[in-house]
Amino acid sequence: MLPLKYLNGYPEHLQQRARELLDAGKLGEAVRKRYAEPHAVRNDRQLYDYVQAIKERHLRQSVPLGKVLYDGKLQVVKHALGTHTAISRNHGGKLKHSREIRIASVFREAPAGFLRMIVVHELAHIKEADHNKAFYQLCLHMEPDYHQLEFDLRLYLTALEHEPG
Repeated sequence: MLPLKYLNGYPEHLQQRARELLDAGKLGEAVRKRYAEPHAVRNDRQLYDYVQAIKERHLRQSVPLGKVLYDGKLQVVKHALGTHTAISRNHGGKLKHSREIRIASVFREAPAGFLRMIVVHELAHIKEADHNKAFYQLCLHMEPDYHQLEFDLRLYLTALEHEPG
């Protein structure tokens, strides 16, 4: 039986349905049909503006973002779809804090909903470091369809990994 690493924590019946679609070569097609809307966020400047707009709408009081960019070095196979880092530097006797968000470059071509889901996920880490109940409540506050988007993103990544171009 084909291991589906992106779907490990999901119930067996969902994994089985994904396997059936994968075996038929239709998993990618099914996901692309459901999420046909592309996004126009192609470069780092556009990504910064996109993330900043979501942050301003939902997390106004949080720390400012120093850098937001697409990162071609993030390895999707290691389950890193995006990262957030808090950097502290000593600058002239004062401690300066900066936050960075890096999004895997696979999202440059992914459907719009998946980019929004990963951005919401990384923004939620500004307030909640761990994947706990408060973290997921914040994700749902910013994106009500968060859990469905996360599952469908996992199907999309599975199709990218197993189906030919």
